[in-house]
Amino acid sequence: MRPTFVKLELGLVPKPQFDAVIPAHLAWLAELELMGHEPRSGYWADRVGRSGDGAGGMLLFRAASWEEAETLVRTDPLIIQGCVSWTLHHWALVFPSYETAIPALN
Repeated sequence: MRPTFVKLELGLVPKPQFDAVIPAHLAWLAELELMGHEPRSGYWADRVGRSGDGAGGMLLFRAASWEEAETLVRTDPLIIQGCVSWTLHHWALVFPSYETAIPALN
């Protein structure tokens, strides 16, 4: 089973600029899904980003290694367009098991 990774992000740009990149970001997520990375993504509904517009969120996904995870993250249009700052974490899920957690995130 491939390791699980989490990308945390914080918005850096005004909401209209951020929102303009969302279609490309969603297409990127769909591509990750087709590649078998099992992405689960969402935004911070209750938090204000650095720009004051509440942008930012989290991506949970699978990758074979840290190197693959970082390479994938760096292809996110939100990162390429400078819309977010980000951190990447190798996540060790303890409870419940990944197999039961992922369906619950749908």
